[in-house]
Amino acid sequence: MNEANPAQLVPYVTGRAFALAFIFGAVGNKTDFCTMGAVSDWVNMGDKNRLRMWLLAIAVALLGSSALQLAGVVDLSKSIYQGPNFTWLSYILGGFLFGVGMTLGSGCGSKTLIRIGGGNLKSLVVYVFLGIAAYMTLRGLFGAFRVGVLEKASITFTSGQDLPSLLAAATGVAKATWTAIVAATLGGALAAYAYASKEFRASFDYTLGGVVTGLVVVGGWFVSGKLGYIAEDPQTLQEAFVATNTGRMESFSFVSPMAFTLEYLMLWTDKSKIVTYGIASALGVIAGSAAYALATRTFRWEGFHDAEDTANHIVGGILMGFGGITALGCTIGQAVTGISTLALGSFLTFAAIVAGSALTMKYQYWRIT
Repeated sequence: MNEANPAQLVPYVTGRAFALAFIFGAVGNKTDFCTMGAVSDWVNMGDKNRLRMWLLAIAVALLGSSALQLAGVVDLSKSIYQGPNFTWLSYILGGFLFGVGMTLGSGCGSKTLIRIGGGNLKSLVVYVFLGIAAYMTLRGLFGAFRVGVLEKASITFTSGQDLPSLLAAATGVAKATWTAIVAATLGGALAAYAYASKEFRASFDYTLGGVVTGLVVVGGWFVSGKLGYIAEDPQTLQEAFVATNTGRMESFSFVSPMAFTLEYLMLWTDKSKIVTYGIASALGVIAGSAAYALATRTFRWEGFHDAEDTANHIVGGILMGFGGITALGCTIGQAVTGISTLALGSFLTFAAIVAGSALTMKYQYWRIT
């Protein structure tokens, strides 16, 4: 397939992206996989089970992606995460604002898509405002601030910003060796922490949600980085990754795909626009969640309670759109997909998202009491 014309590969790649996302949407709905909920359970009730499910997803994605890398199946350095430009302020501020936004908006990007599939009209409003804000941050008004101010605060490494590259440069030991060591150590530690809880081990749904989410990310790398890889595009004579908005190898992330989905719908008659990997994945999550909700008769229409509820979700969507683009990803895009590449910026973004969400929850609790 890799020698085929790029245009012929587009439906092949996007179809598989849709299928993987469909599985994630259905399983996410069944298991209540929600990163905002994970932080909420931990902060408000001391319950770490959904947090453990999230960490298990990271462990599976990290171990699987590193295995693909070590086997030479994909090259994770060709993604957006491992570049040498470490824009630390963007990671911190973008991640923090995303965490605030997902708390106000009742869920992160992936949960927004899952909730839409279950009939939640509030999440549909979040989707629209998130997509618009994301596009404004990519190419519009917010983008000028992102590029002109936030991205100026950066550190440029001589190697990639992923931990194996940094350790290899510091020690002289091969990057592949460090990839195996760091992935096995960190992935094993996260999995061990998840299963250290008897309550976690007793629930099949926790394992199902964590393992499937991690495997979907691994499958995403394989589809984009292997099946959709063209060694030499006949038009540009350069290597290419078919049907990706970034032009790089991609796996699952749900902020920029929302923006590009809205763009595609608005410019439907523009024949230069195609269904990309990201657009297919966003639609796949909604479809998978809807299929599960309809099959189990849990589909329910849900709207806003009052004006304050509406305002919170609108502001939450805007903050997630700006924050997700600024930080190069969301709770899936950075905290699972990004960390699977062992990129330093992904770890920083993950911490900032959790901090932003936790502090917002503490503030909301303070207002109530």
